[in-house]
Amino acid sequence: MFIERIKSEGLSQLSYLIGGGGKAVVIDPRRDCEVYLEKAAQLGCRITHIFETHRNEDLISGSPVLASLTGAKVYHGPHAAGKVKYADTVAEGDSFSTGEVRIDVLETPGHTDDSVSYVLSDQSYGEEAVAVCTGDALFVGDVGRTDFYPERAEEVAGLLFDSLQKLLTLDDHVYVLPAHGAGSVCGDNMANRDFSSIGYERAHNKMLQITDRKSFIAAKLDEHHYQPPYFRLMERLNLEGGKPAARTLVPMPLDLAEFQELAKHSALVDIRDVTAYLGAHVPGSLALPVGMLASFAGWLLKPEDELTLIAENATQAEAAARHLARIGFDNVQGYFALPMPGWAANGLSFESIPAIGVEDVARRVNEKPDNWQLLDVRSQSEVEGGVIDGSKHIYVGHIPVEMDALSSDKHYTVMCASGARATVAASVLLSKGVKNVDVFMGSMGAWKKAGYSVG
Repeated sequence: MFIERIKSEGLSQLSYLIGGGGKAVVIDPRRDCEVYLEKAAQLGCRITHIFETHRNEDLISGSPVLASLTGAKVYHGPHAAGKVKYADTVAEGDSFSTGEVRIDVLETPGHTDDSVSYVLSDQSYGEEAVAVCTGDALFVGDVGRTDFYPERAEEVAGLLFDSLQKLLTLDDHVYVLPAHGAGSVCGDNMANRDFSSIGYERAHNKMLQITDRKSFIAAKLDEHHYQPPYFRLMERLNLEGGKPAARTLVPMPLDLAEFQELAKHSALVDIRDVTAYLGAHVPGSLALPVGMLASFAGWLLKPEDELTLIAENATQAEAAARHLARIGFDNVQGYFALPMPGWAANGLSFESIPAIGVEDVARRVNEKPDNWQLLDVRSQSEVEGGVIDGSKHIYVGHIPVEMDALSSDKHYTVMCASGARATVAASVLLSKGVKNVDVFMGSMGAWKKAGYSVG
């Protein structure tokens, strides 16, 4: 029996190809699903079953696409918020065998009502469990978020507690195979590794140390999570079944004239590193570095938008198009890769954003100059850990809808934990007409390192 982990960077989504004996199953496939076919062929296996741990909110499921390519059936848990049109329903006690693999279903609701886990056994060695696919119920170092049913907040937090107790009845040696790793929006405290065991999580996962149900519920109710607008689209598509991604996700390269024409009616998305954007960028473009697309495109762009990328090269543009396709942003018109010196050499205007350091910010905080505001765009949980005196907090994803609270004539210094999200936020402010913006490079990390106090 083999277990192949397939990680989708950016989203930090984890899916699995599991098999042996000439047959294999796939757990939680992503939309661009050719990788499962390729790996199965390399391992001499045919994909016979496709299982989903829950209806994903943060990406488009590849299950209906993979089913059409393989003829395999798709299986999904009970109590989904509607009929999952492309899947059969499984329930606790159901069991499947294919090749060397046995799959037993556990219902583990809490993150969502339809959440299930799959206990895996190697039939060539016996019936003892080898691993468990826990979906978004149990992560490495954390547990699933429970904020998708605000009107039932206490109930679903309690359901997750019960589900975790069920998972903890498994033996310590059983591998934990979650649906996400560190960096995912589905948890705040995941470990920076994608592997663990029931025994290790039992001993070290802080949320599993809370053994009282009421205390666990209270801890979950005290969490702060954000839901980008595109989550609603993912939920709908993962009931109906999303269409396949484009056969090739390599965007078309654009010359200067083509780029200028597209710029008249499409959103300009600069996927270069934040330092490149700060140094020089096309006026009106948004800073969304390729590694941050999965986290913030859903806040700052609309799935129906036409997108034109500004990239360093074709490889970067392809990676960006792939990240965008996984969350339903398919309208990438092409990419423009002329370096900024070449742009300027053509007599075209460009903008830059000043980056300032900790001493400049400390001086402004102390002197409180007229018409200046330090804008903190970190998450609520980060802000609760300490703020700089006098700063105003607006989460980076909320800036487009919070512009009424900001003045276009004010001078804003934007900060986050390091300066990356601050650059994204600064680009939004500029695109909305704010005239005087700079970025606190190093941000809270630099502030604390320099020994300044936080409130």
